[in-house]
Amino acid sequence: MEIHRLTADEHGRLRSIRLRALTEAPGAFGTTFEQAASWPSEVWRGQLTGLAAFVAVVGDTDVGLVRGRPDASDEGSARLSSLWVVPQARGTGVGASLIDTVVGWARSQGFRQLRLGVNDDNAEAIALYARKGFEPSGEVGTLPPPRDHLGKHDRILKLL
Repeated sequence: MEIHRLTADEHGRLRSIRLRALTEAPGAFGTTFEQAASWPSEVWRGQLTGLAAFVAVVGDTDVGLVRGRPDASDEGSARLSSLWVVPQARGTGVGASLIDTVVGWARSQGFRQLRLGVNDDNAEAIALYARKGFEPSGEVGTLPPPRDHLGKHDRILKLL
């Protein structure tokens, strides 16, 4: 497995992976497939200039995605978002490697902590984040409409 950081010129690749994730695990993300599928290429390109996106690749196949970005609500923090691994590669270390990559990125950018939000029903993801040292922050909420019936909570990993 290799992990690559996507460039702005790879916005079509980001779109493809993200739409696969939204199809396979629609309840895990705040964005819906319909919303993301309607975005023009400029939105996808912009996402790759405003955040760090990493793709796990096995052979010629993209098998996972994770993104990191500064946390707009907390100046010294970054956010891990959009972690997704194809079902066939789950449990093989792909998710853990993607998390390690974002942790390394956040540390290299000087962030003091890495935050994330996770759906309360996503036991596998919660267990993975706990194994990687992310602890509940106490902040709870719901996903955005139309999935505002799904609960989520934040987790934090101290980096310094």
